[in-house]
Order: sequence, then C-alpha cells, then structure tokens
Amino acid sequence: MKRVALLIQYDGSNYSGWQRQKNGITVQEILENALLEITNHVVKTFAAGRTDSGVHASGQVVHFDIDSVIPGNRFSDVLNNLLPSTIRILESVEVKDSWHACYSATYRHYRYVINNGKFPNLFINKWSWHKYQKVLDEVLMSNASKGMQGEHDFFAFQKSGSNRTTSITKIKNIDIKRVEDLVLVDIKASGFLYGMVRLIVGQLVLVGEKKITPEIFTDRWVNKKKNDVKESAPAKGLCFINAVYQENVFKKINKNDFFPIFLIKGSS
Repeated sequence: MKRVALLIQYDGSNYSGWQRQKNGITVQEILENALLEITNHVVKTFAAGRTDSGVHASGQVVHFDIDSVIPGNRFSDVLNNLLPSTIRILESVEVKDSWHACYSATYRHYRYVINNGKFPNLFINKWSWHKYQKVLDEVLMSNASKGMQGEHDFFAFQKSGSNRTTSITKIKNIDIKRVEDLVLVDIKASGFLYGMVRLIVGQLVLVGEKKITPEIFTDRWVNKKKNDVKESAPAKGLCFINAVYQENVFKKINKNDFFPIFLIKGSS
C-alpha cells in the first residue's frame, strides 16, 4: 500500500459539493469512481476541505491509500484520462503514510470574487457574484474585518446543520482589495465552519453598501447574534484556493497557477 496526494481543480457549478451525498453528484464520488475503474477496488479519498454545492476549487488537496503498480506521480495522467473536463488533477505525488490531506494542513485559503461593475461579464459570471446596485466601499469592508483575525468564536457565521463540536476557529489573515471592478475577499484560516465564508462576505457587502456600520458587523459576530446574520453570498463566487503544509508537497505547480490571472492581477 502507498499513500498518494493529489492537487485538484474543479468547476463546482454542477456538483453538490466535494463530499459524497445521498442525492446529487459530488466531486468525491466522481474521483472515487475513477479510482475504482483503475484498481477494481473501492478507494476512500480524504480532502483538505469540504466545499459546498456550487463552490469551486483551484487547489484542493486529496489523499488516498492504494495498492497499485502505478507510480504516485503517474496518477494525475491516468485519472485525467477518466475524469470529466470539469475536474482536473494538476499533480500527483507519493507521500509518507503519516501525512494527511486534512490534518497535516496548517491553514486553508478561500477567495470570494465580487464583480462590482455595472454590467455582467459572461467570462467570469460562473466564478463571481455580480453585485452592481451600489459601488462597494472595499476600504470600509477591510476595516470592519480586521478584528476577526486570531482565534475567536464565529458561531454567528455558521449555518445550521453543522456537525462541529465547537464554533471556535483561528483566522490567520483577511485581505480585501479592489482590482478594477473586482472586489477580492481572501480569507486564510486553520479551519472553516459550515457556510462561514459566504456568511462573512454577505455581511461585509452590507458594510460596503453602507447598509450596516462596521460596528454593527462586529457586534453581530462578537456577541453571537446569529439571527441577525441573514444575508449569505451565493456559492458561485467562492473558490477553495489551496491548503498549506509545513512541507511543500507539490513541486510542479506555482501558487500563481491556482487561479485565472485575470482574477488575480494586481494581487501579491
């Protein structure tokens, strides 16, 4: 048996998220079916993060244990021949048995893209939220988010249905900036609650539109006023950028290859 790690991109538009579901096709199901076709055995996969229905991934990380003569670095080619065009393996490598896609990650990085232009853009419509009624004040949004960095209880930003035992998690960094008509919200954290990023973005947009003040935004999450957090950003604007590990597992892919360049120009 050997442990293989995969770096995966997928367009989540028509999938019911990463994790297998009773009703709906998921990325995990498609991938595990491809592994079954290769090995004739059921292979269980483990991901760095569970993306919800309609959410994309530019650098999802997955691992599995397998008894196969195929070298670890060849699984990318073999799987890409079987997978649909909406799922691509960027790289595959053999890793230590002790390495885990989820538990070995130090933090995860999500990006939410808002198109704040007057007109929709067909080329990025599947990957962004067209919020055009008002010009967003990204500086106000950024200032409102600063107090969230560090370890806090984010109960207000957790959708119902979560099976987590605690709503405490640590946000490493939040970066909000405008690149022409695009407002990019980048959040890096040790872990994310169910629906957390979309709820945060939904509330920050209210701040950017000056419908609520930064003080009201802060009061809602600090004092766990979940009933006041009603607005959630749509799934299509959210992308799991990548997971970061102490050791660089994947060697071929540069971090700037994770996301379309026209959506990250001007970013560091």
